[in-house]
Amino acid sequence: MRIGVLGTGNMADALATHWARAGHEVTIGGRDPHKARRLAQRVGGGAESGSPRSAAESGQVVLAALPFEAGAAVAGELRAVLEGKVVIDCSNPVGPGFRLLTRGGLSAAERLAAAAPGAHVVKAFNLCHEDVWRMRPPVFDGRPLAVPVCGDDGTALARVRELVRDVGCEPVAGGGLERAGLLEATAALFIALWVGEGADAQAIAPPLAYAAGPVQ
Repeated sequence: MRIGVLGTGNMADALATHWARAGHEVTIGGRDPHKARRLAQRVGGGAESGSPRSAAESGQVVLAALPFEAGAAVAGELRAVLEGKVVIDCSNPVGPGFRLLTRGGLSAAERLAAAAPGAHVVKAFNLCHEDVWRMRPPVFDGRPLAVPVCGDDGTALARVRELVRDVGCEPVAGGGLERAGLLEATAALFIALWVGEGADAQAIAPPLAYAAGPVQ
């Protein structure tokens, strides 16, 4: 698969490295050519570098590894290039005080979709710190990390599920893109629990067998 990566930060680094190791053709796109070139070298696997536009043009799938504040603007600039492509949004619109910045409005993923209406936007990879995505693989107590995936296009979802597995995780159907805001709100809550309270967010949910009531 050809994957274009928009951004040169930690999430771009972590996910692109997995995908290059899995044999995908990766192009890193950044506004700073030096940073993009340096990240491509670090990713390895023949990864190339270029501008955001050239990375978007090269990919069948495009990872928008961008800050929430920049995502929709960049998608709008590249809307013609992103036509028909799968765009993965991994951003978290979380501000000071662990506040959800999109409260009452469109989710970050829906804003990307509105800015590039011809793209097939999928929300994924937003619930964990980048260091979790650097793990090879992210497995805890013998169980691979589960990654919720939200989107409206079946082909796009299938491609993202493949990329989730290439990271060593298990994809979980999260519903349509209208549910991306729930994933973003979950991230805001988890970050507040982990960072703000030092609490184990995983402990707030019972095992699946107990989720719907008493075990029969």
